[in-house]
Amino acid sequence: MTAYSRRDFIQNGIKFGAAMVASSRNVFAGKKKAAPSPTGYVHDDRYLEHKLFGNHPESPARLIAIQKAMRRSDLIEDVLPLPLSGDPLAAIKLIHTRKHIDNISARFKKSAPIAELAVKGSLCAVQAVSEGVVRNAFCSIRPPGHHAENTGREEGFCFYNNVAVAAKYAQQVLGYKKILIIDWDYHHGNGTETAFYSDPSVLFFSTHDKRAYPGTGKPSRRGKGDGEGYNINVHLNCGAKDRDVLKAFDDILIPAAEDFKPDFILISAGFDSRKNDLLGCFRFTDIGFLKLTKRVMKLADSYCDGRIVSLLEGGYNVEGLANAVVAHVSTLAGKA
Repeated sequence: MTAYSRRDFIQNGIKFGAAMVASSRNVFAGKKKAAPSPTGYVHDDRYLEHKLFGNHPESPARLIAIQKAMRRSDLIEDVLPLPLSGDPLAAIKLIHTRKHIDNISARFKKSAPIAELAVKGSLCAVQAVSEGVVRNAFCSIRPPGHHAENTGREEGFCFYNNVAVAAKYAQQVLGYKKILIIDWDYHHGNGTETAFYSDPSVLFFSTHDKRAYPGTGKPSRRGKGDGEGYNINVHLNCGAKDRDVLKAFDDILIPAAEDFKPDFILISAGFDSRKNDLLGCFRFTDIGFLKLTKRVMKLADSYCDGRIVSLLEGGYNVEGLANAVVAHVSTLAGKA
């Protein structure tokens, strides 16, 4: 992929820096808090405009339920809303080919701009955390991204790989050297694996059911060349519970991360691994997600000054999704 300089991004319209930071602080100024929240929150009603065919499980109802739960729990008062700004196209090109972008734009005329907006939300969150406006952030965005490769098609409800683009942006624009990507979605993040399979500067850790869509994620796939050992796939059987995923984190992720010493952590936060999901058969609970979040925060505190950006992936039982997000975000915000 093409390497971009800071000047390239500014010339292409990505002007997240000081203007976005000032905008974020102005948004927070109206609240009753004396100091900024440690946790940023990305939400935009335009994400609701994206609709797939029929009664599709990846629907606007997902974000509507999350927003209602955030308000009902009063957690919305404890996070800092992050405004969206800039043109994400140059960053998207760090991961996706021109052909892929053109095909998505041609085939999905209404959804393609919203997919770009999802990337924009990811980038704004990374920038806000990097600038110290917030300590960490959660992005309530759609469409999801971790299945997206360069096929020119929608794959697994994904158009652009939000987390992969965010990782490349953190490295090539913001100067971070080592990115840890944690994916706890029920489905394997094949697009993220592909993007960094030979890259030793990105440690990709995924817990998933390898028998589910897209049928990838074998534990034997550990990266290649200089990236060997930096791709970690952990298969969990259908019916896996909190104790199973926590053991994978404790026994595999944490030692690997301690060796890797990341300077930025990204989470592909898929909540279709929660119990009673429409498209998954794991049995993780809200308490389980709370505990996973605390483990990731401990790693972030140890190696990267708490820098975490979490991006919504799956989760199709909308009430279950909303409850899991509240557990996750309340933990990021130090409320749990």
